[in-house]
Amino acid sequence: MQQFVVPQFIDVEDKIFGPITARQFVILLVATLIIFLTYKLADITLFIFLTLVIGGLALVFAFVKVNGQPFHYVILSMIQTLRRPSLRVWNKTFDKSELTHYREESKVVVVEKIKRVPKLSYSRIRDLSLVVNTGGYYKPE
Repeated sequence: MQQFVVPQFIDVEDKIFGPITARQFVILLVATLIIFLTYKLADITLFIFLTLVIGGLALVFAFVKVNGQPFHYVILSMIQTLRRPSLRVWNKTFDKSELTHYREESKVVVVEKIKRVPKLSYSRIRDLSLVVNTGGYYKPE
C-alpha cells in the first residue's frame, strides 16, 4: 500500500524575511510607497498626518489578528454582515384565484376505516429483522 505525506500546519504562512510573511511584506511595501508619494506631493503637516494614518492602518492590517484570522478578513466579514438585512419579514399576499385554489386543496378527505393489523409472533419478528439486517437476501419460508 502506498503511503502519502499528510501536510500539516497548512494555516501557517510562509516567512520570507525573518518573522515577516509575504502578505505582511506586501502590505508594508504598499504603505511605504504611498507614504513616499505623500512626502513628494504634500506639505509637511499633511505628510505627518497621512504618515500616521497610513502607517497605523498598514501596521494593523499587517500584524493584527482577531480570533486567529487576519484583520482584513474581519473587516470583510463585518461589511458582509452589515450589508445583509437583520430582519427578514415575509409578507405574502394572495389573490382571489390562489385563495380558492388553496381552499379546494384543503378540503377534508374521507379515509376508510383502517383494518386491524394482526399481532406479530416472535418468529415473524425474527424473520423480518433478518430480512432487514441482510438487506433482503434472507427469504423467510
